[in-house]
Amino acid sequence: MNIQSHSADINTATGVMRTYIHRPINKANSDNKYPTILFYSEIFQQTGPIESAAKIMASHGYVVLVPEVFHELNPIGTVLAYDDAGRDKGNADKAAKDVQAYDTDNVAMIAFAKQQPWYNGNIGAMGFCIGGHLAFRAALQSEIKSTACFYATDLHALSIPNKPGQHSMERLNDISGEMLMIWGKQDTHIPDAGRAEVYRKMAEANLTFTWHEFNAQHAFMRDGDPRYDAQTALLCYQLALNLFSRTL
Repeated sequence: MNIQSHSADINTATGVMRTYIHRPINKANSDNKYPTILFYSEIFQQTGPIESAAKIMASHGYVVLVPEVFHELNPIGTVLAYDDAGRDKGNADKAAKDVQAYDTDNVAMIAFAKQQPWYNGNIGAMGFCIGGHLAFRAALQSEIKSTACFYATDLHALSIPNKPGQHSMERLNDISGEMLMIWGKQDTHIPDAGRAEVYRKMAEANLTFTWHEFNAQHAFMRDGDPRYDAQTALLCYQLALNLFSRTL
């Protein structure tokens, strides 16, 4: 399916958030409505690999919204490089933004989607690295029917600032949709014990979820990275598409 891309500046409780929109084009019927995916980037925001991944999902019949996750802390349009300076800046931004600000970002994006003529009433979430955690966080919103989290960082830790009782793993009872959790077993950012703790808590909360661990490193979905595993990435896209086709 062909797609078109543009952007919208969405007002949130913490300022204007540039959001990149990738959506299908149906030349035979421009009034078609589609399910929506809130798509969360790594700490680097919408880089080339993130844009490509979002377009892959959009080409299967979804409107994909990619927000600038650190919009309060950077000029509109900021993209960080995949280098030490970009990594340091992204990690500093992660440490500076309170987790509740992501909740108000999600509320604003969902409200925006509901106002659009292309929205069909079904919405999910997806993300990589910290974006996997932010997709998990989006699942706290009642409108989110399903969520795909790829090697979600900081679920097992308290690295993202939060108020008491507001860590994502402390609010599992707020999740009502189906979850897809994908991990790399050789991911040094997320230790085995951390993954095991996340699994235990999700199971104890009786969430509906599937869990996949691959022999892969962190960022194995990022095309162009030395850790990129194209074969496994293709399989993981299929897992996400299976989830969304069933639930959205």
